[in-house]
Amino acid sequence: MSGPDVDWREMVQMCESRGLLAKQLYVVFTTPTNGLGPVMEHLEDHLAYQQTIQDEGIMFGAGPFPDDEVANWEGEGMVIIRADSLEAAEEIAANDPMHESGARSYRVRPWLMNEGKLTIELTYSDKSMKVI
Repeated sequence: MSGPDVDWREMVQMCESRGLLAKQLYVVFTTPTNGLGPVMEHLEDHLAYQQTIQDEGIMFGAGPFPDDEVANWEGEGMVIIRADSLEAAEEIAANDPMHESGARSYRVRPWLMNEGKLTIELTYSDKSMKVI
C-alpha cells in the first residue's frame, strides 16, 4: 500500500479535532543483544529502575513479550513512558541499566494514544481492586 505521507503534526491535530484523547506517549521496544544471560544478570537493576520511573510518574506501563508460539520468553519487552519530547524519552530509555550495560538494545517510538478504556473494580468491604 502506498500513498502520500501524512505530516505527524497534522495527524495529531486531526485526532484532537475529532475529540480523541491524542495523548503523546513514547514506546520503548527493548531486545536482547546477546541472549538471555546478560539480560538475567541485569534484571534486578532493570526492575529497580522500572520501579523508580513508575514511582516518579514517568512509566505508563511495561512488560515482556512472549515468543510467537506464546511458549517462552526470549528477553524482549516494551515500556511506555511519559516524556516532554522524543529526546527526553531517549534519555530515559538510555538510563535503563539493561540498556546502559548493553544487555539489550532499544528503539523509542512516539505513540499517540487515542482510544481505549481502563476499568478498575474497587470493593470497599475488603479493600480489594482489580483491573478489568
